Order: sequence, then C-alpha cells, then structure tokens
Amino acid sequence: MKAVEEIKKAGVKMLRDKEWREEDGLILKEKKVYMPKDKALRVKIIRLHHHTPIGGCGGQWKTAEMVTRNFWWPGVTREVKQYVEGCDACQ
Repeated sequence: MKAVEEIKKAGVKMLRDKEWREEDGLILKEKKVYMPKDKALRVKIIRLHHHTPIGGCGGQWKTAEMVTRNFWWPGVTREVKQYVEGCDACQ
C-alpha cells in the first residue's frame, strides 16, 4: 500500500491491475522492480548503471536505458539526467 500511495503522490493517474503485481516480496510494474522513495538507494542504482568497469560512463540515455531495463519509479529518467549532469567524468 505504501508503494501505491507514493505512486499516486508522484502524479501517476491510473494504476492498471495488469501492470502491477507482487512477487517474492517485490512490487513489480510491467516486470520491473518498483523502487520506493529512497533517494540514497535510487542514486546507488543509477551510479551502478552509469559507471561500468568496461564502458566507463554511459551518458544520460544509455544510463536511463540500462536502469529502466529492471527498475522503475516515477521520474526515473529525470533523476538519471540530474545524476549525469553532475558527473565530472561526463563533462
């Protein structure tokens, strides 16, 4: 219920039953793990997808694509953009 409340506060207008489900204690939206409103955890997920050992910094669009393969939260692409804009290696 907390996740649903957070989603509604973020401005998501409609929650469709087919989009959402619970599996092994995780809330999934279209098979992607919903991340609760935990800034430190979200930044860690973005950082892990942005800074890769082989590819270095992936830039805004590649990072957003990598994060949203497995995770979702309201405003995820906006938060990725903000993170990448603050990345010294990308500038």
